[in-house]
Amino acid sequence: MPASAARFAGPRVSGPRVSEPRVSGPGESRPVATAPRASVPEARGPVEAEGRGGPGRRGGPLTARPAVTELRLSAFAGHRSAVHPLGPVTLFAGPSGSGKSTTLRAYEALARLGAGDPLDEVFPDAADCVPERARPDAQGRRGFRIGCTVDGPEGPVHLDLAVQAEPRLRIVGERLTGRGRTLLATALRDPGRSTVQAAWHTAGTTPVTRAPLPDGLLGTALLPLRVAGKTQGQLEVLAAAEQVVIGLRSAFACDPRPERMRAPVPPGEGRLRRGCGNLAEVLHRTHTDCPRRHHRLATVAGAGCVGPVTGVGVQELPEGTVRAVLERGGRPATPLGRLGDGELRYLALALTLLTGPGVLEMDRIAEVPDAMQSLTLLADDLDRGLDGRQVGELLRLATGIAADGHIRVAGTVGERAAGEARRTPGVTVVDLSG
Repeated sequence: MPASAARFAGPRVSGPRVSEPRVSGPGESRPVATAPRASVPEARGPVEAEGRGGPGRRGGPLTARPAVTELRLSAFAGHRSAVHPLGPVTLFAGPSGSGKSTTLRAYEALARLGAGDPLDEVFPDAADCVPERARPDAQGRRGFRIGCTVDGPEGPVHLDLAVQAEPRLRIVGERLTGRGRTLLATALRDPGRSTVQAAWHTAGTTPVTRAPLPDGLLGTALLPLRVAGKTQGQLEVLAAAEQVVIGLRSAFACDPRPERMRAPVPPGEGRLRRGCGNLAEVLHRTHTDCPRRHHRLATVAGAGCVGPVTGVGVQELPEGTVRAVLERGGRPATPLGRLGDGELRYLALALTLLTGPGVLEMDRIAEVPDAMQSLTLLADDLDRGLDGRQVGELLRLATGIAADGHIRVAGTVGERAAGEARRTPGVTVVDLSG
């Protein structure tokens, strides 16, 4: 191991011993404390020696668009040492209680942290994320560990977090690694302060830069504001951090709620919300701004809704609101409010797949061209209320759109839909039944 990597492991702790995560360089095993360890495991992710432009993490080609290709739940709720590869369309299946929704929740939590959301907003019930059998240490500390890999132009970059949930919520260890090098490592040095000690790769006259970072925000997301980018090492750190942030932020959690989608709504900017209650407003916009995608939605609607469908229209009502309708050719149009729950969920999910960040209520990365972003749709209970025909149509739509790299899907389904997914080329089914 190079000397610079060893120095990056961080200084030894002086003063009172505290039970905190270990932050060491690749191949090292140098604890920073000798007191009994807290039930907050260290943030230690995989470290691989791969050069820029080399093969992908599992031997495949790299993608130009940063995307999350692996989710790690080292110790999170009911998950222990779980590593899940994520393909363009990945569905988690298993019986109730197997941890499907928890898995997707971990992904969304990482996405929100990457967008700069505070830790306490991302985990308002953090104690529920601690593994049930995790025992507190002498200071009453317990926590959990999650992480991910983001592939992109910089190769696979790994992010791993150790979060203390009790007695106070805080990030106590963060590790960013790429190309066989530790790029960022943080550790809680003084439990009395609301900061962690961070060390990031510099590779100039000073091999490592150390500074405090807040313990309630993701350090990786703060690096572009803290690293000058003057040395090759700093540029390497910035590129890796930005790849992870772009990959994480490019996610939209969609949970269509039919009960919110039936009433007419006022026209507005037309950005689809998580619950899709403003579906008619969005269709009012896409009807004019995205005619080709809107026409394709009509085709998809015909495949998943009862009766003939010749188009998806929008009616402007006298009170200034709009409502969406299914056009039936020579027959009267059907307001979406008259459709069944499954049909409404089907239409909302299809619309999400057919649009992009500009039509979804999400934090757009304006400084990155759309061609360099890959949107990931997060859909818990994707098959809720859908019949087999609708599930099949959605999966075929998802795999077809995912083929060009602009859209990815991570969702959860029941066993019935999982059977259909296993028969659909291009869909990865992860069975959590144990």
